[in-house]
This record gives sequence, structure tokens and C-alpha cells, in this order.
Amino acid sequence: MPKAHVASFGRFRRSHEFWLLLVILGLCAGLGFANAQFLTLQNLFDLLTSYAFVGILALGLLVVLIAGGIDISFTATASVAQYVTLSLANAYGANWISVFAIAIGIGGALGALNAVFIQKLRIPSIIVSIATLNIFYGLLIFFTGGKYIYSLPDWFATGIFWFEFEWGKDSSYGVNLQILALALAFLVTWLLLNRTNIGRQIYAMGGNADAAQRLGFHVFGLNILVYGYMGVMAGIASLIQAQLAQSVAPTVLVGKELDVVAAVVLGGASLMGGVGTVLGTFLGLTLLAVLQNGIILLGVSSYWSPFFVGLVILISVSATAWSQRERRTRSARA
Repeated sequence: MPKAHVASFGRFRRSHEFWLLLVILGLCAGLGFANAQFLTLQNLFDLLTSYAFVGILALGLLVVLIAGGIDISFTATASVAQYVTLSLANAYGANWISVFAIAIGIGGALGALNAVFIQKLRIPSIIVSIATLNIFYGLLIFFTGGKYIYSLPDWFATGIFWFEFEWGKDSSYGVNLQILALALAFLVTWLLLNRTNIGRQIYAMGGNADAAQRLGFHVFGLNILVYGYMGVMAGIASLIQAQLAQSVAPTVLVGKELDVVAAVVLGGASLMGGVGTVLGTFLGLTLLAVLQNGIILLGVSSYWSPFFVGLVILISVSATAWSQRERRTRSARA
């Protein structure tokens, strides 16, 4: 094996992602032994479909956390984008391009609004996002009366189903809208963070915002991009959730913030900024999905799910903090 590959594997073996991968593999092996249904193709496709909403939002939040901020208003943003977009589609007609354009535009605008308050008024991002979460959600409920939308355009309700194949007598699988959107979101976010100059600036700003500003980075523009990107991901996630649920419920999405934060934090992203990877977020999402799915398959009461999710978050954050402290100690000694 070439020395470069050996060095790369050595770095990976010392990373948070490596240990997270080992935990996932061990958990999968244990659940597969305990319940044969876990390691089936049907369960895999069901997990990808049902966790696509959380995964897409987690990618948006990853970018925000790397930049040194935090945003928990994304569920309200998604609710507004979802309701407005599909109401317009029902009233005036639309197609796939137009509904995604409207949802992305609404989500991006609401996300950028967060950035304006944070940057121009110097308000902490957590305060702004708590406020806008309640403002967006409150206005949505006021103007809609909390009414559900059950009638969706036929083409939207049918969705997308590519590369269909049969598995067994009564089972068919393929790449649906949820899986396709999740894969594209991972690809675009990876390219943004790892293959663009803007991605490097986002990491630098999250590591030290003052130093980034002294170096001439356009901090306000970067914040608009980062929070706007979170809004764009919320808009996309809102549509795939509506297509999966076959309805629009303005009260359903708000309250799902914990799962999104859990996926990103489990993946090793730091709440202090400057740290986080797309691979880590993928593994964090996988661990969350496996954990919650395993609880169901083992017949454990669903009421235990928040407990285990919270416990795993606490352990993961503690392990990450301990690892960072050890690295700082070694550097100081050197």
C-alpha cells in the first residue's frame, strides 16, 4: 500500500468518524442478530426514505455550525415553504421545477433574514433563531388556521420512482424522490465545503470570525450564504416530506429539531464552529436511524427513543470535547 494511503488511513483511524463507524457496525451486527428483519433490503430503503427529511436539514445545519452559528428555526421555515408552495401549486398549477423553485426561494429568503438580524444587530444566533422559529410558525398558524391540505396535484402525489426492480414476490424497490433528494443534498454540500474557496472561508470564519474579518473575508455575505443555504435545505426537505406524507400539516414539522441537531452533533460537528464534515453527518444520521429503528424492531416502547437519543448526544459531545482537550494538551506540551 502506498505511503500516502497508509498516512490517510492512519489519520482516519484517529478521527471521530472512524470510531463512529465502528459503533454503527457493532450496533448493526447486534440488531441483525436480534431481529432478522433489520438487515433486509426493505428496511434499508424504508430508512433512507423516512430519514431523508432529517438528513437534508442536517446538512444545512452542518454548514451553519461550521460557520460558527446555530439555527433551530429550520422546521418553521420548512413549514412555511411547504404550505405556501403547495397552496400555490393547487391554486395556479405547477410542475416539479416551479414547486422546488418556490420552496427554495421562500426557504432561502427566510434563512437570509436570520443572517441579517444576527449580523447587523449583533444578536446571538441562538436568540434570533428561537425568535424567528416562533414568529414564522405563529404567522403560519394565524393565516392558515392550522388547516391541513389533503389534496395535492396528481403528479406531485405520484412522485418519482426510478430504476424499479422486484425483490421477492410482492416487493419492489427503486430510487424515489426522497432518496434522490438526499443523495443530491449530500453531494452538493460536500462540493461546497470541500471543493470551493467559499467552503474554506466558511471553515475559517467558524474557527475565528475576527481573524477572518481582518483577513478581508466578507463576513456578512458569508453569513447570508450560510443561513440562506440552511433555508434552501429546509425548502427542499419540506417538499419531500409532503410527498411522502401525501398531505401538508402546518403543525407537524415544528418539534423535530432534536433529531436534526442529534445527527449533526453525533457526526462530530462542534457547537463552537470550525469543525464538522459531511461524512460525519452521514454517519451521525445513520447512527440515529439505526438506533431509533432498532428500538422499534426490538419492541421497546417508543417513549424511550428521546431518552436514548439524548443520552447518545451527551456521550458524543463529551467524547468530542475530551478529544479536543487532549489534542490541545499535547500541542501545549510539544
